[in-house]
Amino acid sequence: MKREHFEALVGRAVDSLPPEFRSELENVDVIVEDWPSSGQLRRVKVRNPGWLLGLYEGVPQVRRGRGYGMVLPDKISIFQKPIEAQCHSDGEIEMRIAEVVQHEIAHHFGSDEKALREMEEKKYRKNRH
Repeated sequence: MKREHFEALVGRAVDSLPPEFRSELENVDVIVEDWPSSGQLRRVKVRNPGWLLGLYEGVPQVRRGRGYGMVLPDKISIFQKPIEAQCHSDGEIEMRIAEVVQHEIAHHFGSDEKALREMEEKKYRKNRH
């Protein structure tokens, strides 16, 4: 998939978030990269770059105190090549992008990986029945 189309799908996923979430993303950059860097992989303890679809880097909202300000934007990276490698169609890519964007934005609001995985597993089991 061409990068411009992939980026447009990421933008659509962000735009489709409820307004109350979008309004809290003013100091968050959402970017598309081909692959995670070796430093990003090390930070999250992932060996295979094909396993990391997205990454939130920043200070979650729940950990910000009164002194939080004048900082660089938080960053959400969406990794195009791993997503494409795990999907079999453009429609599947679009759905996976939406899932990854929501997952990483949940980290921005303070959800940890374990809680998100449990919610995603419940959703998966519910949709199978």
